This record gives sequence, C-alpha cells and structure tokens, in this order.
Amino acid sequence: MSKTGAQRADVYTFVSEQYGVEPEYVFADDFDTGVLRHPTSKKWFGIAMRVKKFRLGLRGEGEIDVLNVKLPSEMVGTVFADDGILPAYHMNKTKWVSLLLDGRLQKETVFAFVDASYQTVTPKRKGR
Repeated sequence: MSKTGAQRADVYTFVSEQYGVEPEYVFADDFDTGVLRHPTSKKWFGIAMRVKKFRLGLRGEGEIDVLNVKLPSEMVGTVFADDGILPAYHMNKTKWVSLLLDGRLQKETVFAFVDASYQTVTPKRKGR
C-alpha cells in the first residue's frame, strides 16, 4: 500500500475507533470518495478523495489523496503555514481546508484536524 493509501486507511481506522464512523460513498459510480458524517448531526466533518495534483497547484503528474476537514472560521486562516495544508479543494474555503495525505503531515497532526472538525459539527448543548 502506498504512503497515500496508508494515510487514508489510518484516518478511516481513527474515525471508526474514536467515533464509530465509517466512510460513506455517496456519489454514484465513485467508490473512492469517502464522506465522514457525524452520527448525531449528520453533518460532514471530512471527505477523502483523489485529486489531480495540478488542480491543487502542485507540481507533477498524477493524483494525490486529500482529506478536507471543516474548522472554525477563525482557525482556517492560521493553518496554511504548514506544508501539506491547502485551501479546501471544491469546498467553502472559509470553513474547510485540504490536508495532503502523502506523508507531509504527521499522523497525529491529521488526527488532531479530524478531531477539531468532528467537534465543529457536534451539536451544541442548549442552555436552560
């Protein structure tokens, strides 16, 4: 398994063990794009997909696995200093970022972003 495929598998294992979430394949005839949905709110907190490198402004031929995660708006603008984090591909760039799953980011870093995204879509408790 490639480093890219291994990182996606690590994410899927993490969300399964941590939140009981399995990827959903919601796009017809696309069995590679996995959506991660919060079990209570039903909102997406992640989407893993293969994207042509040139679409992300990256050099080289071929495709790369990315994981889009939703973050609090105030956090989005501060994360682009890290190599491997880009403005979200094909999502709202004020709320989402793309994490490159090619080994640039440590597994723990990816998991921290996944957790932040999960918490972002977790229903808030209503006060009395």
